[in-house]
Amino acid sequence: MSLPITYSAEVAEARAKGLAIVALESTIITHGMPFPQNVETARLVEQDLRDQGAVPATIAVMNGQLHIGLEPAELDALGQAQNVAKLSRADLAACIATGGTGATTVAATMIAAQLAGIHVFATGGIGGVHQGAETSFDISADLQELALTPVTVVCAGAKAILDLPKTFEVLETLGVPVIAYGQDTIPAFWSAASNMPAPLRMDDAAQIAASHQMRVAMGLSGGQLVTNPIPASDEIAAEVLAPIIAQALAEAEAQKISAKAVTPFLLDRIFTLTEGRSLTANIALVRNNARLAAKIALELVK
Repeated sequence: MSLPITYSAEVAEARAKGLAIVALESTIITHGMPFPQNVETARLVEQDLRDQGAVPATIAVMNGQLHIGLEPAELDALGQAQNVAKLSRADLAACIATGGTGATTVAATMIAAQLAGIHVFATGGIGGVHQGAETSFDISADLQELALTPVTVVCAGAKAILDLPKTFEVLETLGVPVIAYGQDTIPAFWSAASNMPAPLRMDDAAQIAASHQMRVAMGLSGGQLVTNPIPASDEIAAEVLAPIIAQALAEAEAQKISAKAVTPFLLDRIFTLTEGRSLTANIALVRNNARLAAKIALELVK
């Protein structure tokens, strides 16, 4: 069976010329913010990559086609689409096979990037171990994907609504390298630092690219997680966020919200409780991650 993959003109040209390409997920467009701000933000991130010399490949499933890179009209259409599925490893193939439309999470974007020969992916924050997972067993498929799929993922850490110590403990168990960029602690998404020491520290994109290539040469499965701190001018201090996150978590529990609905609910409540600061910070960190991802991708094609 041939795979129904469609490349944007920009990505197709980059593949033919061996240029640096960076994958981008699409759930931030469909589930992260309203239209037209979602599309405006996606275009900003794509342009950040171009400004660094890399080519953006926003990934999504539209009408049964796996799109590696979106044309401007396709990005607009996705930004306004209703009832878009949120795709991970479990349902990506089914969505394509049944002609559906879906936005890719971290796990699904990694799978699609590997299929397209793209080695670097920029996102906001990965999923992980949810609060109360010891009873709910709610653990994101992103963690297992990082142990399986050889893509270097650049993020600002795991989403701060999660149980961060357990998330990084699982990654250690799975053998996923967690690299802090330019600092000795793992960043905590909206906050630049945390009290969690980084297992690995690297200070330039060339080191990260060399580590990626060495893992490939050694035949090691899985990717790398590069945790890139949000710029200090854009962060929200952890002590400010802690009571807000606690309130949002309590509301989710009271309303019995679970599974894939948890993260969108919590992010929406935190947006409201921070009077929009969380979204402003989210946009800043995604753009910051894209710039670092471009540098890594450029090193890989040297």
